[in-house]
Amino acid sequence: MAYVATRGGEHAIEQAERLFRAEMGEIAASRVNEIEAALPWLIDRLMGEASLYARDLAALALAQTGGELYESLLLLRAWRTTQPRLAVAKPVKQGDLFTHRRISAAFKNVPGGQILGPTLDYSHRLLEVDVLTGTPFQPKPVEASAEAVPAYHPALTDWQKAQGLIDDPKPQHVAPDDIPDLTREPLLFPAARAHRLQSLARADTGGTLALGYSAQRGYGAAHPTVNELRLAEAEVVVRHPEGCEFSIGRVRVSQCEMVSKTVSKDRKEERLHLGYCATLGWNEVKVIAGSTLDLNAELGSDQPAGNEEFFLYHTEPLESSGFCIHLKLPHYVTFQSSLDQLRGITRDGGEAGRKTADQVMIEAETRTATAAAQAEPEFVK
Repeated sequence: MAYVATRGGEHAIEQAERLFRAEMGEIAASRVNEIEAALPWLIDRLMGEASLYARDLAALALAQTGGELYESLLLLRAWRTTQPRLAVAKPVKQGDLFTHRRISAAFKNVPGGQILGPTLDYSHRLLEVDVLTGTPFQPKPVEASAEAVPAYHPALTDWQKAQGLIDDPKPQHVAPDDIPDLTREPLLFPAARAHRLQSLARADTGGTLALGYSAQRGYGAAHPTVNELRLAEAEVVVRHPEGCEFSIGRVRVSQCEMVSKTVSKDRKEERLHLGYCATLGWNEVKVIAGSTLDLNAELGSDQPAGNEEFFLYHTEPLESSGFCIHLKLPHYVTFQSSLDQLRGITRDGGEAGRKTADQVMIEAETRTATAAAQAEPEFVK
């Protein structure tokens, strides 16, 4: 689509950017480090939606954009495309996750125990207003646990499968080079589940929450329960060209399984059906809502929350935010043609009023094409 820019507008555009940069002020490494230390959960959300695990770069993007998430996301995804792919890490199993928080709403006690970890779920939400008058807020120290808590926990689904509660499909081996990659391939429908889960992993947190909540309110096939929610660190293990395997470090990950009782296809017995979502960084609401959407898609819901084309397209943050933001760009050629059409229909109430709708549209399109051809567009999007 072509946009006709106002002549002589380049200087104004440059000054508008300078004005924004001036309001942000000087960006130094100290500011980036402060953002990274002060806003770890926001950093995690941004890294997950960018599909790029780099805490310092995420903090830099927030500093450059003044905290505007979609602009920050655009910077990170654009930077990501410039980097080479060096290796494919080994798959990570749940039992190998270094777990900080692990809860289940479906069971009081689970194999390995419930680990509350870092959370505000059970606290009073009070604003520490004394900070504004000069009294720093000092958190109370964490008390040592009376008993050692294991760092690694088995997957709850393994126990459920052993009990015959969940069907245990045989996993299919996929060569590393054959793993579908949404960052390099277009999303096609019906989507492979690997593509669906990849898309949910980097989906917009707010959009995912809105649609997941709609399913939980009844606009979906199931009102599920949290089977297992984890905040953990995953070991990134790669293979050296000479053959040995080694860890290059850990990354924060979140994962959630939502469970719902469903009837088998042969209508003879009931089983538990799982929805799943995982993402980089710690982002509980994202994986809870995302696994709800995955579950509804698996169950074939005819609501928006179960239509994968609907929820995957509309939770893609760059596509959705980009389309909304582009509405700020010039649209006066098409809008003026609409006004001309309205004037033509109402003028005199005579000949124009007797024209068919097709005739009016053809004339409007002709005027639009003529105006665009006569103009000299400086920018094309």
